[in-house]
Amino acid sequence: MTDILDPPSAATAVAADRTSAAPKKLARSLGVVGGTLLTLSCVTPASSLFVIVPDLFSSLGTYTALAIGIGTLLCIAVAFCYSELGTLIPSAGGEYAMVGTLAGRFAGWLVFIQSLIVVMIVPSLIAMGTADYLEPIIHINPAVAGAAVMIAATVAGLLDLRANAWLTGIFLVLEVIACAVVSFLGFSNSERGVSSLTHGQVITDGATSPVGLSLILAAMGTALFVTQGFSTAIYLSEELENPRRNVARTVLWTLGLSAVIILVPVVAITVGAPDLAALSEGNVSALVEGWAGSSVGTFVSLCIALAIVNAGIVMVIQNSRVLFASGRDRAWPQPVNDAFGTLNRFSAPWISTLAVGIPGAVLCFVPQDLLTNITGVAVAALYLLVAVAALFARKGQHKHVPAWRQPLWPALPVILILVLGYVLTQLDVEALLWTGGITVAAALYWVGYLRPRQDTRWVITLPEDEQELQNA
Repeated sequence: MTDILDPPSAATAVAADRTSAAPKKLARSLGVVGGTLLTLSCVTPASSLFVIVPDLFSSLGTYTALAIGIGTLLCIAVAFCYSELGTLIPSAGGEYAMVGTLAGRFAGWLVFIQSLIVVMIVPSLIAMGTADYLEPIIHINPAVAGAAVMIAATVAGLLDLRANAWLTGIFLVLEVIACAVVSFLGFSNSERGVSSLTHGQVITDGATSPVGLSLILAAMGTALFVTQGFSTAIYLSEELENPRRNVARTVLWTLGLSAVIILVPVVAITVGAPDLAALSEGNVSALVEGWAGSSVGTFVSLCIALAIVNAGIVMVIQNSRVLFASGRDRAWPQPVNDAFGTLNRFSAPWISTLAVGIPGAVLCFVPQDLLTNITGVAVAALYLLVAVAALFARKGQHKHVPAWRQPLWPALPVILILVLGYVLTQLDVEALLWTGGITVAAALYWVGYLRPRQDTRWVITLPEDEQELQNA
């Protein structure tokens, strides 16, 4: 984990530069607003409300809002770790650059593999949900719909980042409107008081059952996933103006806004459902139709479909930056490094974008449950390794580097390590085997190819302007 290798010598670096052109730097064109819009679009709060939250209503009933609130509090600890490390190591490589710089290059490689699993699978999972919300207009196979969304998102990802920020911002407005409509309808048709949020009840097998702490803990993984995505702001750290300040602001603003956009409608649905059975069924679209008719229900469904397309665009944009950074840091044979580092006239890493989008379209035809479970394992492992790296953030040369610093350090990272370690032991065995097999193969690649070439391969770098700050 802490195998920290010596940095390459100047002579070696010069020789490497002579053999290939150095990748261009990404342009700093985003402020906090643009970065937050892009990242919030990646969270897709409306998709969470209509796709993930119904499962919580089915298992937790009136305690759904409480579970999401607890999950949000835990996500604050994760956001603190990402904010500190993202400002300390502002790189498009995201987690692998942070962990590799602080905890060693091998640890960084393992994190890169987990993040690569996530970035290749999650966009496909989100995209496949489009078909359900196009049902009022057209019936389409989920795999075909997902592949079409991935191809469209890939095309959009090849364009100018600032233009994409506005495009995703427009889509985001539509999904926020959908959440606002649900909130208004729920509160306007209130059937029970807010006090019901503190009395856990759910319909199970036709009978009313109390909801205890054990059920909340069992559903906590899903509750955490509701606001997942805020951490991807760090992938834009090389394109954010003044990253030392704006990375943390973007991460924390995204988490806060997504929590509000999701929690308010959840409370409204809880108090506005006509009865406990309808709430426990978790069919939000049916509730909207019951409150306001089929036309409003169709409008909300189409807004969700657009939200999913929006998420696909943002994920392709952000995830391509990870491959771009891996090429710059020479993780692959040189022709691959050169390809991943190539920028088009919009300063977008176009080959990296294609490398994310095209396989993502193919993955839409893989069984969804398997992809979901593998992603869960990779995300848990990724967050755990980031929490480990946070323990190194105030040691040695990093102690005095200007950066946003999280409160309650090191208690919060330690708690996260313990919780996530336990979560990993509870996940699907087949998914653990798949993810473990990929990780073992990656470790063998490290031993056989990267480590013997430590002077010229897997050299984790920061952009020149950030490196100057590190050395100041």
